[in-house]
Amino acid sequence: MYLYNSATHKKELFTPNDPNLVKMYTCGPTVYHFAHIGNLRTYIMEDILEKALRYEGYHVKRVMNITDVGHLASDADTGEDKMLKGAKRENKSVMEIAQYYTEAFFADCEKLNIKKPDIIQPATGCIPEFIAMVQGLLDKGFAYFAGGNVYFDTSKLEKYYVFNDHDEEDLNIGVREGVEEDTNKRNKNDFVLWFTKSKFEDQALKWDSPWGVGYPGWHIECSGISLKYLGEDLDIHAGGIDNAFPHHTNEIAQTESFIGHKWCNYWFHVHHLNTDTGKMSKSKGEFLTVSLLEQKGYDPMAYRLFCLQSHYRRNLVFSWENLDNAAVSYEKLIAKIAQLKNEGEVDTQALEALKEKFLTALRGDLNTSLAVTAVYDVLKAKTNDATKLAALADFDQVLSLNLLQAAAKLRDRQAQEEAASADPEIDALVAARTEAKKAKNYAEADRIRDELKARGIEIIDTPQGAKWRKV
Repeated sequence: MYLYNSATHKKELFTPNDPNLVKMYTCGPTVYHFAHIGNLRTYIMEDILEKALRYEGYHVKRVMNITDVGHLASDADTGEDKMLKGAKRENKSVMEIAQYYTEAFFADCEKLNIKKPDIIQPATGCIPEFIAMVQGLLDKGFAYFAGGNVYFDTSKLEKYYVFNDHDEEDLNIGVREGVEEDTNKRNKNDFVLWFTKSKFEDQALKWDSPWGVGYPGWHIECSGISLKYLGEDLDIHAGGIDNAFPHHTNEIAQTESFIGHKWCNYWFHVHHLNTDTGKMSKSKGEFLTVSLLEQKGYDPMAYRLFCLQSHYRRNLVFSWENLDNAAVSYEKLIAKIAQLKNEGEVDTQALEALKEKFLTALRGDLNTSLAVTAVYDVLKAKTNDATKLAALADFDQVLSLNLLQAAAKLRDRQAQEEAASADPEIDALVAARTEAKKAKNYAEADRIRDELKARGIEIIDTPQGAKWRKV
């Protein structure tokens, strides 16, 4: 499998440190509000990555944090704390907010068939690990204490900007929302590892530390949690492109300074979901959730398909028209699959040929658009239905579009509708008309047709025989 590595700016053959285990870390949500569908695009593509690796035969250990403390609104070191903002908005405690929106996040993930990571760790559960890491950075000379806070000293690094092939707008995401100058910093890129002096006098969550009562900076969370559960050699770190700077940049800086060697081999960044006015974000009021899509009648699988139809390294433009197109495509796809009959033996040679096309798509930097095309290729393939169903079931281990389950539900619904519309008297008249036509008694056939039409019944002649429906 070839993946684009954001740290080296090229596609590379994926080779894990341990051929028997892929260690994967993905940045989790800040649980102060519902996740919007732009956030969830990233989690969908990370889900595809994990499932593709498992499909290739790797064992995967995936860890995700839950940010329930210390994430400031600018994604840098200043601005309003997002968790405190949520608590004030809803007149609840920070931990009540965290629990509620954590549950809401995973409920959305379940609707979108996003697999839960193997380990989910709230930041508030790893405070001792964060303190130990901060102390280690101080001891090694990579951090300093100033104005009541502990800062990482970026001047000690040979190279700080790792992801410098990204657009300037992406690199500035974290520092453009009204950031105030922090006069305690020695260098403009230095960032807080531990706060003891905060403008939030009512900061709800604080812990004792060697530097006073305070709380961790946002960036230290992911480093500490990853090191705790995945060790010092990480295979893949994934997240949204807006995390490349400053969050992932700062993670690399502090982690490699702490452990003394290279930390992560592959960086996987998912690009933005945009509207016609720009990046989707909560702060702009463009706040579309999975629940809102459902209220408008959309199957969450239609949104998942919408995301899969575009490459993860391209910005995806959301519009209701685009989502409508995806919804129609999904409905038509499921209808075609519902027509397949599980009969005969699976043609293993034909199945392997179909799987090879699917694998080629995944191995080409996770080209989900081509992977979806491989699904349509199955439906057009010159092989029996049993082989097609086997291929679709196989592909859906990665795509997770409920292909066979949705088709089965559709067949059940169609059967129920047909049963509900059954009428023995009308069935008898339709059968009598059929017999009259066979006997070439067309006058009688027309008489029965006209009688049924007068009763609001339309007869439809098909290759499988005459059907009827109410009009």
